[in-house]
Formats: sequence, structure tokens, C-alpha cells
Amino acid sequence: MIQKSYDKDNCLYLVPTPIGNFDDMTFRGVKVLESVDYVLCEDTRVTKVLLDHYGIKKKLVSCHEHNENIIKDKVLSDVKNGMAIALVTDQGSPIISDPGAKVVNYLANEGVNVIALPGATAFVPAIMASGIESNQFLFYGFLDSKASHRKKQLEELKKIKYPIVFYESVHRIKDSLNDIYSVFGNRTISVSRELSKIHEEIFRGKLSELLESNIIEKGEFVIFVEGNNEVYDYGDVSIIEHVKIYLSDGYTEKDAIKLVAKDRNVKKSDIYKEYHTGK
Repeated sequence: MIQKSYDKDNCLYLVPTPIGNFDDMTFRGVKVLESVDYVLCEDTRVTKVLLDHYGIKKKLVSCHEHNENIIKDKVLSDVKNGMAIALVTDQGSPIISDPGAKVVNYLANEGVNVIALPGATAFVPAIMASGIESNQFLFYGFLDSKASHRKKQLEELKKIKYPIVFYESVHRIKDSLNDIYSVFGNRTISVSRELSKIHEEIFRGKLSELLESNIIEKGEFVIFVEGNNEVYDYGDVSIIEHVKIYLSDGYTEKDAIKLVAKDRNVKKSDIYKEYHTGK
């Protein structure tokens, strides 16, 4: 199904909200919030402060991880009856490490226009200001709150060659940074705190330097850590074993063969032939 999006009634708008500085709200975002019939929000108290700042009076309806399945039919009915509805989260772009995906998926599958507005997202300015080359990167979001699960996640990620973006809360920032150090090693890292706010702070350097410094445990954090730049010696590893290493890391067979060919500086067709002949 192809959706042709444009501003209209009978739709659900996904509206990014400022991550700290009210001036970061877009003109279009304000216009949409002024025009819709009501606003779905993660926390009605937080969204009321936002709308009051722009002089907007709207009905607010809670939409969070615990009630999405309950309200999605009501939202669908309202849209099909001609309403336009906006969905926001407390800060940043909806769905990105925030609730709303279940409602969006449900409405989209029912043929409703879902219109996502561009706007504030914490990881984008964090990457821009990091000083780490980022033509390609992996957005991971929040690591698990349990230490054992978190370390398992990091073990699965440590061979990835691209920089990785993590979000972290004030309560786990030190534990997560220590776990990243123990699994990834002493990589270059950027940690951004309180982006766009008056106490914005960005650390750039080696992980060991950051851990030795006094991390201010306030606000929300964006961690951007460089990818795995280790050079491996595959001389003692067969091509089949080499391909299986990438397969175990979650790569598709096609991508694994491509990576092995790059590692060994040989043609992909040669790797493909030997892998399929020998396996």
C-alpha cells in the first residue's frame, strides 16, 4: 500500500516536540497542533506545559506504552469520522525510543494517512557535534536495564564497524559506560547531556578519560561511540569459518560474503563459490 501524504483532515500527525528549548518547535508543528481536534500525548501534564507556551488550547488524551492497545480503536474511529489527530511524546520525535508505534501501525494498516513531521530528535545534534565520522551509523537507543542483559547486547554489537548511538538515563549512565568500556574497549566516544538546554554539555575523547572524570549525573544522555576499527588476521581462519563469524553476528549470507571478500581483498564470486562448495 502506497500512502500519498499531505496536510489534511482524516489523518494522524506525528509531531516532534522540543528536547529542551521551546524555540526548537517548528512553525508547521505549531500550526498542526493548533488545527487538530485533539492531541495524543505520553504525559498530559508535560504536553499541557508545551501547549500553554504557544497559547494552544486542545483536548489532551493519554497515549503511553500501557494503553496503546486500548485506545487505538477509538483513535481509528475518530479519524474515520473526519477528525485530525496529533500524536506527541514528552520530548523529541514520536516513536523514536518512545511510545506510539502500536497506534501508528494499527491506523496505517487500516488505510489511515499517517503524516510524520520533521523536527527535534536528540541523537541528530549529538552526532553532528560528536566529531566522530558518521556517514554511516547504527541507532540502538536504550540498552537493557539489567546488567547481564546489557552486557549480552554489547557483546552482540562490539564487532560492528559503524559508530553506534545509545540513549541512557541519569540512573544508569555510569553503569552503562563502564559496561561499554569493558566490552568495547577504550574507544573514542562522545557523550551529550541536556542537549539544547542551558546546561548542555558534550564530552569528546576516550572512554577511559570520561570514566576518570566527574560525570554530572543529571539530565538525559546520548552516547555516540566509534565503531570497531580492529584489524583481524584471518590467515588461520577458513573462508567458511570466516563467513560463519559474520552470520553469527546477525548478517545475511549475502552481506557476510561481501564482508569476507572485503576483509580478504578477493572477489565476492570467489568467496561465494568456495563457501557454497565447502559448506
